[in-house]
Amino acid sequence: RGMTFSEVREYQYGDDIRNIDWNVTARHNRPYVKIFEEERELTVMLMIDVSASRNFGTISKLKKNQITEIAEVLAFSANKNKDKIEVIFFWDKIDFYPEDKQTDIEQALEYMTNSIKKRCTCFVISDFIDEHDFAHALAIANRKHDVVALRVYDPRENQLPPVGMMYLRDAETGEQMWVDTSDKKLREAYEKYAFVREKELDAIFKRSGVDVANIRSDEDYVRALITLFKKRA
Repeated sequence: RGMTFSEVREYQYGDDIRNIDWNVTARHNRPYVKIFEEERELTVMLMIDVSASRNFGTISKLKKNQITEIAEVLAFSANKNKDKIEVIFFWDKIDFYPEDKQTDIEQALEYMTNSIKKRCTCFVISDFIDEHDFAHALAIANRKHDVVALRVYDPRENQLPPVGMMYLRDAETGEQMWVDTSDKKLREAYEKYAFVREKELDAIFKRSGVDVANIRSDEDYVRALITLFKKRA
């Protein structure tokens, strides 16, 4: 019936006799009925990116620290609201034992869509740095569930500082290179690539009907979450 037992009270005129608690009635020698309340059925799913690209931060905090704190706040809030909480850790696999590997959001979304039968609110907490095309999987997941994207990024992912020669290493592929950040054309090309990538992400979220919050690794994420929730209210 989607109802859970709450308490018993003395029978009142009009109460459904099918709810009489015969054990309590026998002890008190007068009728008592069971009171039910609507069962909470909301499940909060936290899909947490644990790929290697989260091990990056240039100001005050690594992306992985920001992701962890956001997940903790959401879990605490769900617990206070007496909602059911489930967690999926993902990189290019889904497991309970995270490793620093590449990102595959598509696989994680497909797993969630196929394994979670009842509709849930799903927070995907990631930097969304992924070479796979996850747009279709995101749209399907959001049709079945209520998916929210929380994108955590570092400002240096959008802009290179002019500090001369810089050694860069891709945390997920291991590719390494030296770049001359004093080269204005190189910095402009980097910024253009980042701009195009952000526009593509925005388009994916919009087409999928997914609410999104873009959160810098060094900013107050609580304010960003409150703004998001007010928008969704």
